[in-house]
Parts: sequence; structure tokens; C-alpha cells
Amino acid sequence: MKKKDKNKQKITMEFGLKSSPKILFSYLSSPNGLAEWFADDVIYKDGSYHFIWDNETVRAKMVANRENKLVRFKWDEDENTFLEFEILQDELTGDVALAVTDFALESELEDKKMIWHNQVDDLIHVLGA
Repeated sequence: MKKKDKNKQKITMEFGLKSSPKILFSYLSSPNGLAEWFADDVIYKDGSYHFIWDNETVRAKMVANRENKLVRFKWDEDENTFLEFEILQDELTGDVALAVTDFALESELEDKKMIWHNQVDDLIHVLGA
């Protein structure tokens, strides 16, 4: 997220979760929910989300918000990328999955995937699922 690089590749990962879309959505869209699993802290001010990791702040705007379905953040420092959380629910079984779309340089793809697996593990723990 720190490098302004147009060569980042889009990656989408899907994770099965035992949660209702409504509960899951609150952890994906609210500063308090995001701070529980995604960042050290998240502050919303002046129309931007301030994501804090290890005392470093990265700003983003929420550019899409479909209740209980999808949230997309656009990073201020990198206009070519975004972070998207989409809640998928199977109409027949009711099973819920989280699709995460992010971007990474080719050399960072495996590390990025591992980070997302760890992040979603944290989310599962917070959800108690």
C-alpha cells in the first residue's frame, strides 16, 4: 500500500465464515469493527478512515457501501488500488463467505495472501465463529 506502483496485481480471496451478513458487515464497515481485527486502530474523521498500524497511518475513503453486501475503500496514497470486502451468501444453503479483493506486486503476492489468511483468522476469532 505504500508504493505507488501501477504494476500491482489484483488478487481476490474467498473465506468461508460462520456469521450472519449483518454481523459480519459491522466488522467490515465501522471503525470500531475494523479496529477489532484489521488494524491497530481505525479513526473516522473529515470523511476519511485513518487506518493505524504500528503508529503509521494510512488514509482511505469508503467509495462503496452496500449494506450487508459490500464495502470498498480507496487508499489516498495509491489511486490505482482499492480494498474491497464482499459478503457472499449461498441462496440455497445460507452459507456465508467473505471475498477480499486487494492488490500486490508480483513479488509480494504470497506474503499478501498469508497476511490475509492471518487477518481473516483474527476476524473469525473476533466473530467467535
